[in-house]
This record gives sequence, C-alpha cells and structure tokens, in this order.
Amino acid sequence: MTKPLTGRVALVAGATRGAGRQIAVQLGVAGATVYATGRSSRAGRSEMGRPETIEETAELVTEAGGTGVAVRVDHLVPEQVRDLVARIDAEQGRLDVLVNDIWGGDPLTTWEKPVWEQPLEAGFRVLRLAVDTHIVTSHFALPLLIRRPGGLVIEVGDGTREYNDTTRRLSVFYDLAKVSVNRLAFNWAHELAPHGCTAVALTPGWLRSEAMLEHFGVTEENWRDALDREPHFAISESPAFVGRAVAALAADEDRARWNGRSVSSGELAKVYGFTDVDGSRPDAWRYMVEVQDPGRPADVTGYR
Repeated sequence: MTKPLTGRVALVAGATRGAGRQIAVQLGVAGATVYATGRSSRAGRSEMGRPETIEETAELVTEAGGTGVAVRVDHLVPEQVRDLVARIDAEQGRLDVLVNDIWGGDPLTTWEKPVWEQPLEAGFRVLRLAVDTHIVTSHFALPLLIRRPGGLVIEVGDGTREYNDTTRRLSVFYDLAKVSVNRLAFNWAHELAPHGCTAVALTPGWLRSEAMLEHFGVTEENWRDALDREPHFAISESPAFVGRAVAALAADEDRARWNGRSVSSGELAKVYGFTDVDGSRPDAWRYMVEVQDPGRPADVTGYR
C-alpha cells in the first residue's frame, strides 16, 4: 500500500479524541510522523474529565502505519507551545502539516439563552479555548512550517463559512467561536500564500465522537440504534471521515487550489473519492440546509 505522506511531519493540536484523534490516525495511515498534543494524558485529565489520552492517540497513529508522538501541551500557555515547536524542530527539522483542532468548549456552552442569561466567565473561557489556542499555536508553529513550500494548515471548526454566515449557532459564544475559526483560516491563507503554503477551514458534519456516542448511549458499531431518539442522526459521520479529508488534502500536490476556502468533509469526499468507514459519503451540511433546518422528516436518501 502506498503511503503518500511518508517523510512528512504533522502537528495535530487537540488530538486527544474526536476529530483530532482520527485526523492524527489517518495522517498515520498515509505514513506521516504525527505529534499528537492535548491536555488529557495518562498523567492526568483535563477539565473535560474524559478518559481518552494523547498517548492512546499516538499509539493508534503508529498502529496505523505512521509514527505517533504524544506531547502533553496546554495550548493556552505560550511557553509550552514554544517548547513543543522547538522539540519538533530539533527532532524533525521540518513541519509540513499543522492542524488546529483544539476545542473543549461543549461542557461550558449555554445553549439557546440570550447573552444576559449566560455566565460570562464560562463564555469567555469558550472563546479562549476555541480562538486563543489556535492563534498561540499558529504564532509559534508557522515559522517552522513556512521553511518549505507546500506546507498545509487546517483550521477545524463547526460549519462552513457559508452556513455560519447565515445561521445563528444557538449561543453567542459558540457562534463567535466557530465563525472565528473559519476567519483564522482566511487570514492564514493571506499570510502563507507568499511562502507557497496553504490554509483551509475544514468542518466535519454531525460527528460521532466519543462524547456524542456516549450521549446517545450507543457505540460506533450500533450507532443506528440512536435513530429512534434522533432520526436526523442518520446523516452523522465517523471521525475517520474528516481524518481522511485532511489526509487527502495533505497528499494533494495541488492543495493550493483550496487556499482560503471553507469546506466540509462531505465536499472533499466528492473531489478526492474517499469514503466513511461504512463506504458512504455523508453530505451533512447540504442535508442540514435542505432537510433538517427546514423541519422536514429525516431522510438521507441522496445525502450519503
């Protein structure tokens, strides 16, 4: 099996679970060396309080055919991010792919309440986790990435630019966080283009993360059992789908055509031909616009 990313080095910031974990794994499938960072480690959990660890992610990367390296980092602490990038430089001398997937704001978000009924401290923490972490990481990592033409930066968010520009995301802080992530990719695109590098805003659809599966009381193997409770969950996708989207972008020699764009995993699947783990290609954001948001009955015919 060919491994198009052999010899490439990636940093997946926020790789403990969900999209970040599978982005790291799918880069490993393609042969990359992947630095998987996050706050949840076998040495201790983050404020999320979940059991997944960066060490597990790194082991999965290696099992998939790449080289996984776990580094415990709080991306709100500049000194820790500076030291992380210095380590990558010392050990690899290059950085080809940066994925900003840091989030952790779901437990802090108050949904469907006006701003005067929302706790300010938690709301501002959401913004710090979603935006400040990405800026801090980019500040230190991009000077290493631009040493070689062809570098790729992925800003992972929730919702395409088109969708978020026309849809309120049920909380002012969540809304600002997700719009900001897309805008960061737009800014990086302008800053990186003179160096022959590319920045893309990428969103998965309705993600079957560990937390989402737990919420519905199902596993990846029997996730369809949740459809009685939430029929629109039929459009959901595994984290591997967005992981394969990142791997496809990183392996594309013509990736610069996506510079500054905001795209979804479903959109990229149509271009690159990859599928989700069940062989389907869920197009979640088109489904949400055409079926879920207008209140139509759940029916994924023609959408996966």
